[in-house]
Amino acid sequence: QVEYDDKIGLYSYKVQSTITSRLANTMIQAKMVNNAKRSQHIVFDVQVPKGAFIDNFTMDVNGITFTSSIREKSEARRMYSQAKAKGKAAGIVRSNALDMENFKTEVNVPPGTRIQFELHYQEMIRRKLSSYEHVISMRPGRLAKHMEVDVRIIEPQGLRYVHVPNSLGDHFDGITTISKGEKKAHVSFKPTMAQQRKCPTCSSTAVDGNFVVQYDVNREKTGGELEIFNGYFIHFFAPENLDPLPKNILFVIDVSGSMWGLKMKQTIEAMKAILSELRAADQFSLIDFNHNVRCWRDNLVSATPAQVEDAKKYIQTIHPNGGTNINEALLRATFILNEAQNLGMLDPNSVSMIVLVSDGDPTVGELKLTTIQKNVKQSIKDEFSLFCLGIGFDVDYDFLQRIATDNRGMAQRIFGNQETSAQMKKFYNQVSTPLLKKIQFNYPQESVSDVTQSSFHNYFGGSEIVVAGKVDTENLQHLESIVTATAANAELVMETLRDVEELDGFMKKDKYADPEFTKKLWAYLTVNQMLAERNTAPTAALKRNITKSILQMSLDHHIVTPFTAMLIENSEKDEIMLADQPKDPRRGCCSGTLGLTPNAPNNNKGIPAWANVTAVPVSFMPEQRSPPVSAVSINRVDNDPHFIIYLPKSQRNICFNINSEPGDILNLVSDRGTGVVVNGQLIGAKKAENKKLNTYFGKIGFYFKTKGLKVEINTETITLKDGSYSIALTWSDTGHIIRKQLLISVKKESNVTITVGEEMSFMVLLHRVWKNHPVNVDFLGIYIPPENQLSPEAHGLIGQFASEPEVYIHHQRPGQIPEKPQATMEVKGNKLTVTRGLQKDYRTDRVFGTNVQCWFVHNSGKGFIDGHYKDYLVPHLYSFLKKP
Repeated sequence: QVEYDDKIGLYSYKVQSTITSRLANTMIQAKMVNNAKRSQHIVFDVQVPKGAFIDNFTMDVNGITFTSSIREKSEARRMYSQAKAKGKAAGIVRSNALDMENFKTEVNVPPGTRIQFELHYQEMIRRKLSSYEHVISMRPGRLAKHMEVDVRIIEPQGLRYVHVPNSLGDHFDGITTISKGEKKAHVSFKPTMAQQRKCPTCSSTAVDGNFVVQYDVNREKTGGELEIFNGYFIHFFAPENLDPLPKNILFVIDVSGSMWGLKMKQTIEAMKAILSELRAADQFSLIDFNHNVRCWRDNLVSATPAQVEDAKKYIQTIHPNGGTNINEALLRATFILNEAQNLGMLDPNSVSMIVLVSDGDPTVGELKLTTIQKNVKQSIKDEFSLFCLGIGFDVDYDFLQRIATDNRGMAQRIFGNQETSAQMKKFYNQVSTPLLKKIQFNYPQESVSDVTQSSFHNYFGGSEIVVAGKVDTENLQHLESIVTATAANAELVMETLRDVEELDGFMKKDKYADPEFTKKLWAYLTVNQMLAERNTAPTAALKRNITKSILQMSLDHHIVTPFTAMLIENSEKDEIMLADQPKDPRRGCCSGTLGLTPNAPNNNKGIPAWANVTAVPVSFMPEQRSPPVSAVSINRVDNDPHFIIYLPKSQRNICFNINSEPGDILNLVSDRGTGVVVNGQLIGAKKAENKKLNTYFGKIGFYFKTKGLKVEINTETITLKDGSYSIALTWSDTGHIIRKQLLISVKKESNVTITVGEEMSFMVLLHRVWKNHPVNVDFLGIYIPPENQLSPEAHGLIGQFASEPEVYIHHQRPGQIPEKPQATMEVKGNKLTVTRGLQKDYRTDRVFGTNVQCWFVHNSGKGFIDGHYKDYLVPHLYSFLKKP
């Protein structure tokens, strides 16, 4: 995606994918030019499938080439920090744990500059619902003079069919061409500029979505397909034409307060659709939970039409509220299944499973995620499987993935949009058609070593087991009967072995085939398996050993994993970027002049999109010296009330401090038009330093007059008041309060967001300090997006800037400190001397903060704010500002 500006030309957008025996190597290339008469930011923003490994990125700016290398993470970060400290251009990328991950690069280039971006990644194509599906994200953001998608498929087993659904819309009907041979296929999509247009006179592009290629291979052998090449073997096992086994299924549905509204409505609709698909031989029950756990039936019942109808009626009566007790709900589900098994109520040939539908972290009962994981694992005892559906943007998807993988299942993330019901139904169809109950591979030790198995819901229909390993081709006689698989309803034995020489000849003849496909697939599976094993490692020593092995594999095979990073440098090594996949994907990051940053919705758990530091403008914080980072846009106040006001039109940050007294209440927003007030009460540090007593916000009050709601946030509690009604959460909770369409979301010991419909949102950050610190105290920071829909009457220290004043900054000159130049600012008829400096944004890093450059106005903002700062003192936490 390229941020829209007519002056940036996209003259080529090319995607090339080669799939060799289920291993896809994909290259995305964009060529752009800055046609403007001034320097501009050019953005390359592509989506990479979750689970893919990025293995190369290059960039060419007017003939200067940036190339990448994979390093151990701490070494890469050290090199990046050194470059940054020397004032060299530096940026950062971190991927998010979403189904697609964003790779975003931003480069500021002079007029006439031509720039080419090229990203390479590899992934194993998964089998879903009896076909392989290769998904390419196509979101160029603008018309491209030349656009091309080129997919080549090479499958030694032979192709049964190749299909390209019309996923980009009817607009592109008939443009894709498919040529298919016995073992090879070529898919080509080359829309002209006219065909890309949304309408004949439109300047916007209709290319916005996923380009999907579906195919399947010939399956003559029930024992699966074995391929041996270049010293590695790959064994694909996906049996077909078997009757599904009966299942015992428990649906565990989160009905806590955060599921209120659209999420619950979609969950109910989806559950009704899923219940309709139960077979007569199946048994089922429903558990719904918030802080309590309820069972629709205390034991499993047959899926008769009457019982299914009754279950549908039950879920329609659910009204979400309260906390989230995931631990007790899952243990109750495992107890019901275990008890049914112990009492002989389950068919020996049936399979049992739990499907958890939830949108958040536990807030009640057991809160420690590792303890919940351990409890569930001990209770399930490998007897059945756990599948998890994570609803919405603020779910702890990593935890759901870990707990599902740990218990022979899988997790899927579902975003709260209109397609939730269809997505849930598709997920259910993938996991709920059991064909095999038990399967075992016996590979002779004489021939085979380093065997790795993909555990992608092994026992369920529509899926596939993939096993890879190293093979001694001298001992091939041992491989004639390499696999025995046993199933509850079929004994499947490998019949024949693919002719190794025939495969060897076929692969070497094809110029598009990847000669290292077996080696890469083995590495891909091995790293993924080790990452899963690391999550469940019982001891720290074992975890360290696994980490070491993952790191070595990452370096050997040139891939970005959570323990490596990609350094991107020009040949002189004076400009450097870092591509980094963090261990905690919910943590945000910062962008630089050259920056690689995520752009996924709400990538900070519980934080609305506007608060994503990489995506937005800003306003307020404290001063520390360090190299500059590009500005972000949000109006904010933090630390010793440091204000940063972001001016969208002139794209500047203006800063000032307020030096008031402890106990004073400052008005931040006073808007009689919308009836909204935001005030902050100051507290002092424990003692003065250098004859100055620092002050901080210890209490922040919100008053929404039209709703009659007041919210008070201090360093201990978050309280909502509605007349005589009052409800409170503490900072040790993670939870939600919803009243009169006002949503308060608390993230434990971190932040509170207040959302009022689609009109407004606010974030309050908690800063905890060491309890026995001789000087510092706990305090709050507040962040207010400039997009908030305030009325023309809005005033206050921040509210007055809803109508942006004209600001002219000129006559820049050296200051007393070299890194802090001075300038003259003309604003509101005043001429002020301002100083260039840095303030901190703490939204994504509450310990060290992110530096933001701004022009600092002295004397408590005098001349920049209307009047004197004392004019903004109010008597109570919910007072409107007096009219001037």
